[in-house]
Amino acid sequence: MTRADFDFRFEVNAGVGVLTLDRPDSLNSLTFAIYQQLENLFSDLRCDDKVKVVVLTGAGQGFCSGGDVEEIIAKLLDRDADETLKFTRMTGAVIRNMRRLDKPIVAAINGMAAGAGAVLGLASDLRVMSEDAQFAFLFTKVGLTGADMGAAHLLPRVVGAGRAAELLLLGGKVEAQECLRIGLANRVVDPGQLMPEAMQIAKRLAMGPGLAISMTKKMLVNEQNMDLESALEQEAQAQALMLRCADHREFYRSWQEKRKPRFTGK
Repeated sequence: MTRADFDFRFEVNAGVGVLTLDRPDSLNSLTFAIYQQLENLFSDLRCDDKVKVVVLTGAGQGFCSGGDVEEIIAKLLDRDADETLKFTRMTGAVIRNMRRLDKPIVAAINGMAAGAGAVLGLASDLRVMSEDAQFAFLFTKVGLTGADMGAAHLLPRVVGAGRAAELLLLGGKVEAQECLRIGLANRVVDPGQLMPEAMQIAKRLAMGPGLAISMTKKMLVNEQNMDLESALEQEAQAQALMLRCADHREFYRSWQEKRKPRFTGK
């Protein structure tokens, strides 16, 4: 299955949707149209039962270099305040829809993830990086706040407040092994193994108990701003629901019958 009405590639096979940013000549920079298409796609995927997991990557040598200088930055200089705010809210909506999507997103970071590209990687649930890939939250280096597209909310929860402050204030490049050390990357692999590793993770998730995986992502997102008492109650209610679902009953039957479970996501 493919979708041809995007300025990027999106292909679905066996429950895994592979989203490939496809402007390699500009290291997959983003345009107004691509932002809008990403916002819509991540919203639509909530109701697409064919897609269980999303893999996000870039074509060529880069993951995503952020907003295109000529297509976005130059044009925004001529827009008024209302139009500028409309744009920044749209970029935030992309991240909002990624986090609202109750399906895992695996970022396969094949090269530079800079600016908005870094936030797309950050907003993914798991990040697999090529050994020669880098992150760069470079907003302050171009005269913008490092708090963009939710970066100041998400990054401290991944790497801690002190490290997040360093990355957002200084805007420097972070090599793959350093990303792994600080928790920004889940795995770092040889460039030739990047997509096989990301796809292996994605297929494992796609074949797993979909409702349980979906609920886990929801709880991870929802509990970020809860106190412990609220989190415990939310988890108690969620787990009580899951204990009554078909996939959990299937696990028990498979255990009794000494076979692998056949999960249906229900």
